[in-house]
Amino acid sequence: MPLVQPSGRLTDHIGLGVLSARFHRDLIEEVINRTGCREKRSRRLPAHVMIRYVIAMGLYAQESAEEVMRRLVGGLRAMGSWSDDWEVPTGSAISQARRRLGVAPVRELFDRAAVPVAGSGTKGAWLARRRLMAIDGTSFVVADTSANVERFGRMGSGPAASAYPKVQVTAVVECGSRAVIGAVIGACSTGERTQAADLTPVVEPGMLLLADSGFYSFELFDRFAATGADLAWRVGASVSLGLVRWLPDGSYLALIYRPGLAAERRRRLARTVTDGGEVPADTARLVRVVDYTVPDRHPDGELITVITTIHDPHEVSGVDLATAYHERWEQESAFNEIKSDLRGRGEVVRSKTPDLVEQQMWGLLLAHYAIRALLVDAADEAGYDPDRLSFIRGLRLVRRQVTDQAAISP
Repeated sequence: MPLVQPSGRLTDHIGLGVLSARFHRDLIEEVINRTGCREKRSRRLPAHVMIRYVIAMGLYAQESAEEVMRRLVGGLRAMGSWSDDWEVPTGSAISQARRRLGVAPVRELFDRAAVPVAGSGTKGAWLARRRLMAIDGTSFVVADTSANVERFGRMGSGPAASAYPKVQVTAVVECGSRAVIGAVIGACSTGERTQAADLTPVVEPGMLLLADSGFYSFELFDRFAATGADLAWRVGASVSLGLVRWLPDGSYLALIYRPGLAAERRRRLARTVTDGGEVPADTARLVRVVDYTVPDRHPDGELITVITTIHDPHEVSGVDLATAYHERWEQESAFNEIKSDLRGRGEVVRSKTPDLVEQQMWGLLLAHYAIRALLVDAADEAGYDPDRLSFIRGLRLVRRQVTDQAAISP
């Protein structure tokens, strides 16, 4: 019995298998319309195919351009959906199609699709009805071209400069799922704190945002607190804390100060607030301070100081806050999954131009997000903590689905 050929262009039938539920065709079409990247004439590699292709690059980061495309359409011939006059495009044609697509549609798809995925019953995702989130940064090695060096720079300078240029990524991660829900990509000379200022739109009431001491500044803490989310950020010994009142659980209320205030002014403000006066919002903010040590991890007795916007110890105890703060390491695990499991340990982001580097980075983030969302769905159904499910096994499953049986998009 002859195989029935699909209607329409062959490329209309290219999909991402089990990932299509996260990046469905209607959403991709909306992104294409919003970013104005729809092709003006019929092409072998239209925009919707190239968006899927960029995500597939994240799944097969160590493969050649042609091999990624070959895997993306791998199931079509076996399913009777291969047109005999259609061949996998050359690497040059794929690169041209990527340049036509640009960065905006892939970034827009991430902004639209990457939302928190932990449900109310997801284990390890919540503290006192607050969704645990973390913010942190990392860098990725990119191809050593003059254009990439000019845009992204090298770490260090002179003889100590890194051999390859690097791109800096600062991201907000949902701790319970390890899903990245917001990111900023830029030059490695741009600090995490600078990039973090652009991530306030993804933080909202009902979240508890965790951050290491490298992120603290009065202005940035104040900016994130203004979103309505609660914060629990570590601060270093150099941060001035004006004691206001001790609390029953051993934590205490204190003032943090805008930079530039003289020591005597800070002391007067603390006394005024201790006596019941108002906190002047233009110069200070009232926080709760939790001091603790972790002897097993820091035998020398290193003091860890976390400041939080949750003032009431009856709502969240100091012990619970200290425990929750260490969930911030889920962010490190998420970065490791992207850098080692998806991209490959020690591998270079191989795109030769800055725009294609950024495009490829958004593809990596989209691929990671989709796998993490699938793992959370599976963990919730089985009643497991998502941490118990292997990311590597999830990645292998998705790769098999894309290649073997799910190349037809719904």
